[in-house]
Amino acid sequence: MTDPQHSGPAASDATPMTGAESLVRSLEHAGVEVVFGIPGGAILPAYDPLMDSSAVRHVLVRHEQGAGHAAEGYAHVTGKVGVAMATSGPGATNLVTPIANAYMDSIPLVAITGQVPSTAIGTDAFQEADIRGITMPITKHSFLVTDPDEIPHAVAAAFHIASTGRPGPVLVDVAKDTLQHDTTFRWPRTLNLPGYRPVTRPHAKQVREAARLILESRRPVLYIGGGVIRAGATAGLRKLAEVTGLPVVTTLMARGAFPDSHPQHLGMPGMHGSVTAVGALQKADLLVAIGTRFDDRVTGQLNTFAPGAKVVHADIDPAEISKNRIADVPIVGDAAEVIADLIAAVEGEYAAGRTGDYEAWWKLLNKMKQTYPLGYEMPDDGSVSPQYVIERLGRIAGPETIFAAGVGQHQMWAAQFISYENPRTWLNSGGAGTMGYAVPAAMGAKVGRPDATVWAVDGDGCFQMTNQELVTCAVNDIQIKVAVINNGSLGMVRQWQTLFYNQRYSNTDLESHRLPDFVKLADAYGCHGLRCESPEQVDATIEKAMALDDAPVVIDFVVHKDAMVWPMVAAGTSNDDIKVARDLAPSWERED
Repeated sequence: MTDPQHSGPAASDATPMTGAESLVRSLEHAGVEVVFGIPGGAILPAYDPLMDSSAVRHVLVRHEQGAGHAAEGYAHVTGKVGVAMATSGPGATNLVTPIANAYMDSIPLVAITGQVPSTAIGTDAFQEADIRGITMPITKHSFLVTDPDEIPHAVAAAFHIASTGRPGPVLVDVAKDTLQHDTTFRWPRTLNLPGYRPVTRPHAKQVREAARLILESRRPVLYIGGGVIRAGATAGLRKLAEVTGLPVVTTLMARGAFPDSHPQHLGMPGMHGSVTAVGALQKADLLVAIGTRFDDRVTGQLNTFAPGAKVVHADIDPAEISKNRIADVPIVGDAAEVIADLIAAVEGEYAAGRTGDYEAWWKLLNKMKQTYPLGYEMPDDGSVSPQYVIERLGRIAGPETIFAAGVGQHQMWAAQFISYENPRTWLNSGGAGTMGYAVPAAMGAKVGRPDATVWAVDGDGCFQMTNQELVTCAVNDIQIKVAVINNGSLGMVRQWQTLFYNQRYSNTDLESHRLPDFVKLADAYGCHGLRCESPEQVDATIEKAMALDDAPVVIDFVVHKDAMVWPMVAAGTSNDDIKVARDLAPSWERED
């Protein structure tokens, strides 16, 4: 038995109301503050009572994909459940991409969709789609509601499932006649969900064994994933790192979980990670992996990943333990509780006179840091370096700023060259790699954190997929700022064509230096449009954008076309084959 979240009016109401009114009342009880959506025929009955709700704000987006990504952005920065609403058929299927994105990246999301009348389900009725079947592999759970009396329970269960255990998306599909029929409202005081019992408390014996391995090892690494941020465990992580003295690497999804400025931070591992972070994992004798899933972008060729390391793997999702890499010490539990117990266990070992010795390890790691720092070269032709733009943006905007990135080269540069000091300040599509994520996610983040400065760092390819949501921002006074890194091409694909396809640039030239004119487009959308075409203009343009606060801002940074993301581990190869430039691989330093 579990207690659902309760807020709003009385938990039951004998007054007859429609299912639509019950749905809105249920959202109020679930504590929903904002819904991103678009009305349509099947969901239309719900939009009438939604207009009368004083508790729930609705943001009318321009595309359902924008609604889903905005709900993700809101959820990421607030830690609350994001909500997207759409009608049946294409409205619902347009939510599939953000639902898949939320599933891959463990974002708490409730998607509410209208469905054709219950009597028409299965008849190929107008705008019918089996959205429950379509999304079954990419949701934690889904509901098809055909009885109006069941609406409150379905909503309460959806929010509980989305926000507990490993967070993720839940679908609530409601038939149109269910919304139209009469019912009485009864919000469940408890939930009985057979089979759903997330384990949060780690096993004490496993934690003690992990502590013992930490002190016995000579080359340990804290390998930290996004689950630490989801669990609100970043303060505990810092204490664990400082108590143990272990080096820390943070994955793409965990940027900000541990301050970049901290001397124990080695950077981001993976395909475009720092040489030190990648090298540390390869040479480690112990990986303490918390809230991470040994993703292929981190491991490279799996059978060559961290070949000499034992593995402590802690995750709230038992399906992740030993899925890709066998764990020597598996720990199922909430990251915050695992970290707290691990600190206590390590301190207990210290009290018994047992300590670790990592002096030689740190000597090697610090040498690697000095030898292979992240960097880039300025273009010889005087054009704008995209890395320089992003680095300066991070410096000028500051560590309290929230950054949302699209997917591709600009995403990797934003992960590399912006310093993240705080959790929930970095949003990106990690697992799904969804182009078009940045603008709507930034919009949702700004709704969730109106006090914060929110920048979308987008590529010219990504930006052209979802930039219509700038209209949503403009008409709703959602003052995001957008840095378009415009290299005129699908940059990451072009990089691969340069490296692996003999510079045959098949269908990657977007001609975005010419069409469209992003400044005019921004103006047409009711935003401020700026352009930067020389290195000397970069700081002044960013500072001008920062000073504008009466409308969204778009900067068209016209950058060098052939800049590449380095370091790089080519897909399917070993991390030992990391390159710091096209034909330059680091020589791993060996211990004395």
